[in-house]
Amino acid sequence: MKKLLLILTAIFFQGCSVFGIRTVEMLDYTLIEKEGDFDIRQYQDYWVVRTEVEGQYKASTREAFGRLFEYISGKNSQQAKIAMTGPVLQQQKGEKIAMTGPVIQQKIGESWVMEFVLPSKYNASSPPAPLNSDVRVVKKTGYKAAAISYSGNLSEKKFADKKIKLLDKVVQRQLQPIGEPFSAGYDPPWTLPFLKRNEVVVAVE
Repeated sequence: MKKLLLILTAIFFQGCSVFGIRTVEMLDYTLIEKEGDFDIRQYQDYWVVRTEVEGQYKASTREAFGRLFEYISGKNSQQAKIAMTGPVLQQQKGEKIAMTGPVIQQKIGESWVMEFVLPSKYNASSPPAPLNSDVRVVKKTGYKAAAISYSGNLSEKKFADKKIKLLDKVVQRQLQPIGEPFSAGYDPPWTLPFLKRNEVVVAVE
C-alpha cells in the first residue's frame, strides 16, 4: 500500500521536483499582511473534492489520498481527467459541543478530512460529480485566513505544534478563529525537507 501511494503521488505531483520547483496551478490568495512566517490572507471562492476517513493519521491519509486520486483520474460523472492544483488540504474532524461556544470543539475518535483543490476553471461552473459516495465536491466560499508556513516533513505532531503557535498568534492579533485549523502541503514526499512548503491555516474574522 505504501509503495502504491508513492506511485500515485509521483503521478499526482508530476509538476514538482526534489528541489521544490512547483509548476502545477496553486490556490491563489491576496496577501493582506506578513510578519515572518505568519500571514493574513484573503481567499476567493474555490472548489475542492473532499473525503473523510476514520483512523490513525498515516493510515487515513493513505486511504483518503487514494479516493481523491481516483476522482481526478476519471472516477467521476464525466469520466474527466482533472489536473491537480496545490496544496493538498487536511483537517482533523471535530464536533461542536455547545452553541454558546462555537470555537470549542471535541475530537471524535480518529477522523480526518482531506481535500484536493480543483482547478480555477471550475470557479465559473461546477466540477463533475464523484461516483464514490464517500467523496464530495464542495464549493468553498471566500474567506479571510491566518497562516503559518514551515519547512520539513508533514506529521501529526508537527501539525499539532504549529496549530498551537498559529492560534496563539491569532489571539495576539485579536482575531476570532472560525472552525478548526487545517494543514496545507505543497510538495511530494521526495522533495528535500528544507525546501518543502507546508502551512497551518485557519479562517478568521
